[in-house]
Amino acid sequence: MGGYKASVINELDKMYKKKKMIVILIISVVVILIGKLISFGMSTVGVGVFKESTVFPISVLSVLSNTLLPLFTALVAIDLFAGEFSHNTMKITLTRPVSRFKLFTAKITAIAFFVLINLLSVMVLSTIVSSICNFSSITLVGITRIVISYIVTLLPIMVLALVVVFLSNIFKSGTAVFFLSVLLYLVCFVMGRIFAPYSSLFITSMLDWHIHWVSDAKLLWKITREFLIMLGYGIIFFTAGFYLFDKRDL
Repeated sequence: MGGYKASVINELDKMYKKKKMIVILIISVVVILIGKLISFGMSTVGVGVFKESTVFPISVLSVLSNTLLPLFTALVAIDLFAGEFSHNTMKITLTRPVSRFKLFTAKITAIAFFVLINLLSVMVLSTIVSSICNFSSITLVGITRIVISYIVTLLPIMVLALVVVFLSNIFKSGTAVFFLSVLLYLVCFVMGRIFAPYSSLFITSMLDWHIHWVSDAKLLWKITREFLIMLGYGIIFFTAGFYLFDKRDL
């Protein structure tokens, strides 16, 4: 357990030193401000959008979870695996007295921590920005819906991350993994729209999973079904990714 904890701290330290989290948070803040300015501009011309402060943060999440957040997560996952292999820094990491399984799990944990911090930061910032404009519309129920929406989004994003990790252990080039990940994402996104009845089989369609949790309708069966599908994908790609990581030569 000590080796795993030390490995997680080491991976987080490497991410912090590369300033990736800071840059991504800045981009997220810019997106939030632009979104609020657009909504404010539309409201001034008579288009009623985001009348409740609790609607705006969830709308921001719907946009980010389908665009920037998967992209940022893919970049971090590629950097922790394919990036280290291509720069031969993985040799240094593997010299530590820790098993490859613990090291692999530590890297996945670091990615999950990155995604969670990004989600919580966007949640807090978007809620603050929205409440400044319409503080009276904030309710306990609304805040609860926001928190649930952001927390549950961690699962589909991490499943996507595991797919990228799997690809990162096949190809040596981080650039190749990035473009292949983007291509795969676009193909799944388009296929999910074309074959709408089978869209739940494509992980990209589950990036809006949070909507089911805050919907007025009771969607327990749909939530459970998509959870089991994502869990299956997660187990498959985690196992396959570790197998390739364990067998990979430096």
